[in-house]
Amino acid sequence: MTYQPATILDDLGNLPRLPGWVTSGHAETLETVAFRSGAALMILDQLIGDPRHAVPVRLLANRLALSAAVATSKLEGRMARETDIRDAYHLTPPGEARGPDGDLLAFWRESVRLQAGGAGEIVDLVGANFADEVGAWLDAGMECARTNGPLAGCVSVLRAVLAADDRAERVACLLSDIVMARALSWKTVLPISALYLVMTALRDLAAEGQGVEMAVQARILDSIEGTIRIARDLARRAEALRSVAPKLRAKGSDAAVDLFLTEDAVAPASMLSPRIRGTSISMTDRAARRFCDRLVELGVARELTGRSTFRLYGL
Repeated sequence: MTYQPATILDDLGNLPRLPGWVTSGHAETLETVAFRSGAALMILDQLIGDPRHAVPVRLLANRLALSAAVATSKLEGRMARETDIRDAYHLTPPGEARGPDGDLLAFWRESVRLQAGGAGEIVDLVGANFADEVGAWLDAGMECARTNGPLAGCVSVLRAVLAADDRAERVACLLSDIVMARALSWKTVLPISALYLVMTALRDLAAEGQGVEMAVQARILDSIEGTIRIARDLARRAEALRSVAPKLRAKGSDAAVDLFLTEDAVAPASMLSPRIRGTSISMTDRAARRFCDRLVELGVARELTGRSTFRLYGL
């Protein structure tokens, strides 16, 4: 495991943050939303692109995937809770059906593994029904982003997808995220667009409702601002975990810490035992549970379910 220099800890209070004029909440026009979003995207780009800020980007992406799953569940009318979606994904035994909630989180977790420019991977994820149009929608979205800014590009592709299929909310939000990633030259996709969107706004967007473009851009701006807050919080939590890592003496503790720095939820019985995921390092079930409880005792992790069995842990 690579530890961050001590100076990183001193710098955490100086992580890039949103200036007050970005979040002032004054009456908006498309021009002011575009101006504010430019500042917000610059700060987010610095946070995730500069390793000196020590933001755990994979963990951030997986945290956003869970939030996007909750948001799109509401957009699709199912209203599944975060705990239900997380349990359905993480606690379903391999080879068994996860159900719609688990499949929704799987969709968003797959999205954060996309390369922003990988057309074939995108088509595989959104399905054959959209295969013929995806390229044209994304090209049009990027052209709009170049002339009117990234959020205008996001709205363009949202509208195009929903005009073709008004029940394709998750696909529309994913393609919006891809336009944002391409416009910002991010290598991977962060599921941001869906977080604050509501069904009525998307219906109005598909119907070319008056003033809806500014309303949708403002909600995506809210999502960007929320993502900045999450990134700053995770940077602090990750640094706290790194600071106690030398105290952990369990076999494989470095690899287990790395897993906590990438996964939003860690199931000790399946992700740490019998082998730490992604490694050949063995860990008994008892040692895995003791390791997670030790992190909780040290105040750098928390148990996420509130149950005595089938527990999940995360930062």
